[in-house]
Amino acid sequence: MTATPVAGSPLTGSDLIAKVKEMGDASKTDLVRACGYVSTKKDGTERLNFTAFYEAMLSAKGVAFDGNAEAGKPGRKLSYSTKVQFNGNLMVGKAYTALLGLQPGEEFEIKLGRGQIRLIRSSDTEASSED
Repeated sequence: MTATPVAGSPLTGSDLIAKVKEMGDASKTDLVRACGYVSTKKDGTERLNFTAFYEAMLSAKGVAFDGNAEAGKPGRKLSYSTKVQFNGNLMVGKAYTALLGLQPGEEFEIKLGRGQIRLIRSSDTEASSED
């Protein structure tokens, strides 16, 4: 559901810090609500925006916060390891091929060494054999 802001702007900066100090031992829910971090869902129910509140508090206290550092990169971090699957296949995931800019249909030469497998783009081997 998309939330729409409730009347008034949420507090930021020194106003936010002052309000939090003023409220003392109030519950987190009451703090978020009193500081204006509330929106209304399409069905009319209230939504408390805790994340926005905490980000504003960090900013007000001078803590550099880049909440979008990993935006667009869902999933796990790359481990740079894989394992042979039950059927004997060895899989290299899309994240790895994307890092190298590989396109569907590209061909590779397989070079076997001492306990290692190297994949060399066919276009790279053709270019080096022409030199």
